Amino acid sequence: MKKPQSDPVVARNRKAAHDYHLGETWEAGIVLQGMEVKALRAGRASLIGGFAMVEDREIWLHGVHIPQYSQARWFNDGSRRKRKLLLHRAEIDKIERKVSEGGLSIVPVLLYFKNSHAKVEIALARGKKNWDKRQTLAEREADRETERVLQRRLKGRTD
Repeated sequence: MKKPQSDPVVARNRKAAHDYHLGETWEAGIVLQGMEVKALRAGRASLIGGFAMVEDREIWLHGVHIPQYSQARWFNDGSRRKRKLLLHRAEIDKIERKVSEGGLSIVPVLLYFKNSHAKVEIALARGKKNWDKRQTLAEREADRETERVLQRRLKGRTD
């Protein structure tokens, strides 16, 4: 009998969808040290401001905040240290090729557990301009308004 998992998602980067046009995504393992796993299991992490870079044919995650685990006796690892991502060589080469073409960044979107392994979903992202952000907000507001109207009609109201 499988153990039910309520919510394996540790952190989401909602700001990434606001600031970037997200493209292709990959699931990558993440190399953690010490009590970082316990801190993640406690649901304490932030992906905001995080990014990944290809260095020496390896992908490294920078700027992701995993705070100190409160029950640990000592924790000398930096909370924003760079962490290695685990991907297949062909995937790394493909990502490196697309990033080197220009205009794309690698952004962490989701941090979660899968079969007791910490995983990060990374995406290729292209920065949005200010008018893109305003347009996205306007579209979201229009969708909300149409949803409100539909709900009123379903309830029988005509006002």
